[in-house]
Amino acid sequence: MGLDFLDFRILDLIDIILVATLLYYIYKLIRGTVAINIFIGIVIIYLVWKLTDFLNMEMLSSFLGLFSSVGAVMLIVVFQQEIRKFFLLIGSTNITNKNGVFKNFTFSRSSTESLDHIDDVVNACAKMSEKQTGALIVIRRSSNLDFVKNTGDVMNIEINEPIIQSIFYKNSTLHDGALVIEGNKITATRAILPVSNDRKIPLRFGLRHRAAVGITEKTDALALVVSEESGQISYIKNGDFSIFKDKEDLIEKIKNDLV
Repeated sequence: MGLDFLDFRILDLIDIILVATLLYYIYKLIRGTVAINIFIGIVIIYLVWKLTDFLNMEMLSSFLGLFSSVGAVMLIVVFQQEIRKFFLLIGSTNITNKNGVFKNFTFSRSSTESLDHIDDVVNACAKMSEKQTGALIVIRRSSNLDFVKNTGDVMNIEINEPIIQSIFYKNSTLHDGALVIEGNKITATRAILPVSNDRKIPLRFGLRHRAAVGITEKTDALALVVSEESGQISYIKNGDFSIFKDKEDLIEKIKNDLV
């Protein structure tokens, strides 16, 4: 009898850990989007439902239970973009790779790698902005970007400001497409990104911006775009343009989003 109880408690602990990990990962996936408030609201409603059920408050429990029964459909409608990101992440992950699925569930990405290279990335964008040199940079967070890297030239280059500028130099053979950054390395150039069909994107933005929105819609990656026409720098995450005050503010935002 005692052994059965012990087995139950171990399984119960594993169950709690798995649910907590899943909830945390979902939170990280939708953090910074409007969906986070909806997610928190759903969690609160679920907890209240379980509490009313435990206290035998039948009428309120039935009402909340009815709400929860249609919640799955609501979740699919509201979180369709996040659900697409989640399944793309799982489907594009090699579980046997050291950078595979377990790395995607780590609780601190920046603890093992420096974020100093972000200064070089943003400084390079600022220099290219002055010269109106077009650029498209993708920075990996958790999502596997192999499906993007395989469309371009795979690299393994330490990040520094002159290298980034030389890659996007107008006469360079590498300037077309996107540059992919993973950790403190440039891992691909001339990568082809999925283009967003979102009609809310202003017409003044061209293919680079649509590609940046597209990759951040389908993965949790971050994207920087330097406009060839205006020299404007755009920072895009979760499919949306993120506003920043100046270069220092942009560096801070990117570092915070990578933590």
